[in-house]
Amino acid sequence: MNQGVVALVAVVVLATAFGLWRRFSDGRFRATDNGANSTTDALTAGELGQSLGERATLVQFSSEFCAPCRATRVVLNEVAEHTPGVRHVELDAETHLELIRRFDVRRTPTLLVLDSLGVVRHRAAGATDRAHVLSALASVTS
Repeated sequence: MNQGVVALVAVVVLATAFGLWRRFSDGRFRATDNGANSTTDALTAGELGQSLGERATLVQFSSEFCAPCRATRVVLNEVAEHTPGVRHVELDAETHLELIRRFDVRRTPTLLVLDSLGVVRHRAAGATDRAHVLSALASVTS
């Protein structure tokens, strides 16, 4: 019985640690290792199905039944509407499997911030907020 209590406590501690880590990391952008002239992780207008933004493009990989995707769509649309030269492009994960594999998308929403050439400069997984998006954009468009 004592071993069962220890196992239960261990599971609760691990689950709590995972939940705290997930809460901290969700929606936080991290810079990619792409150099200023790198085109290895670049997306073209043809791949996106629409033109790139003059300053930056916010690419969102979503799925149909993803609640955080809907909330993220609202945030990214608002940022794109109020930031000159920034475009928001939402891609359905199921119909863009080649891009999902290429960019190692493991969950939705996954967000990519592209510079004006289509090079991926930042990425995030999970729902994000306006402040995090604007911070990532500031380093791309400055």
